[in-house]
Amino acid sequence: MITTILRRLSPLLIIAVFAAAAMLLISTQEAPEQKDEPISVPIIDVQTVTPQTLSLNLPSYGVVSPKYKTQLVTEVQGRLLSISANFVAGGVVKQGEQLAIIEPSDYEADLIQAEATVAQATAALNEEKARGIVAKIEFKDFGKGLPPELGLRIPQLKKEQANVKYAEAALARAQRNLARTVIRAPFDGIIKARNVDLGQYVTLGTNLGELYDTSIAEIRLPLTNEDLAYLESVDNPETAVTLTALLAGKQVTWQGNIVRSENVIDEKTRMVYLVAEIHDPYLRNNKIEGQLPLKYGSFVNAVITGRTVSDVVKLPRHVVRNGQVAVVSADNIIEMRSVNVIRSDVDTIYIQGSFKANERVSTTSINNLNSGQAIKVLGEKTQTAPVETDTEAATTAGE
Repeated sequence: MITTILRRLSPLLIIAVFAAAAMLLISTQEAPEQKDEPISVPIIDVQTVTPQTLSLNLPSYGVVSPKYKTQLVTEVQGRLLSISANFVAGGVVKQGEQLAIIEPSDYEADLIQAEATVAQATAALNEEKARGIVAKIEFKDFGKGLPPELGLRIPQLKKEQANVKYAEAALARAQRNLARTVIRAPFDGIIKARNVDLGQYVTLGTNLGELYDTSIAEIRLPLTNEDLAYLESVDNPETAVTLTALLAGKQVTWQGNIVRSENVIDEKTRMVYLVAEIHDPYLRNNKIEGQLPLKYGSFVNAVITGRTVSDVVKLPRHVVRNGQVAVVSADNIIEMRSVNVIRSDVDTIYIQGSFKANERVSTTSINNLNSGQAIKVLGEKTQTAPVETDTEAATTAGE
């Protein structure tokens, strides 16, 4: 019986023993040594700024295209008798160069017929002039007033003169049609495409191919409507633009000018397009050593020269928060300064009239910085006071 009672009470006894031990440990625990927690000073990186005069350049992009391009269309019909070796996609041609010939036999016959008609009409006119002279002689002694025009053969003369003009017009048309059997390049250019082959019969208005002018290239450059405020003038022909593209594995640069604005806001992109021009993009007239041609269809990045402003500092965009910048004084104290932001882009912000030369600006996040706060500058050595030893302190006290 006693054994059973002890077995049932053993868990309670164990708990009581552990509780007593815990209370003993708590009562004998020593209080931890109290130390003054050092005040942490943030370490930041700074950038020394100097106000300067800058051009507020505007970045953009676009695709190179020809200023002039035309469809080569036939004005006569017939079978293609020959095609030039340059009349192929990518072929480079000069103004007036022969590209193709349409069978001219029918038009040569029309020209001979027109020449014969002119000769007949001219002969008839000369004959009528002679008859008119005879009529004047016959009516010279006409005593009943002025002789009638019909008697002097004046209407007949006008008719023959009209017949000569009609025949001459037909001759000119025949000459033009014969000349049109030879397809020539209307300007210096590059063949974009050819749509016909040798021996093919073409009718009036057949599209033979497409020709791109190589004298001037155009690039449409999108800008926001607000960006236009940074240009001196859209119509200023001196507004320069620098184009860059990656060609043949290297970065290539071309210089051009803004020639006009399209003056319409695109409904889809809400952008305004400026048009830049590059003269002689294929370097046909002025070959520069080491320079590569600016080929049509190339995608290029553009930097448009903006208006010039003075007393400007350029900083990384993240430096400014809520219109303020953290300026670090000579004794490493923060001053939260409101600044005049005149322009910003994806990475950079431009501030005017807000800094003096050689002032330091924090480039570290300023979310936790406040005016009057002491900081340490990254990489800058700080002066610390020497620490006295116990022996030196006792000697000093004894003295």
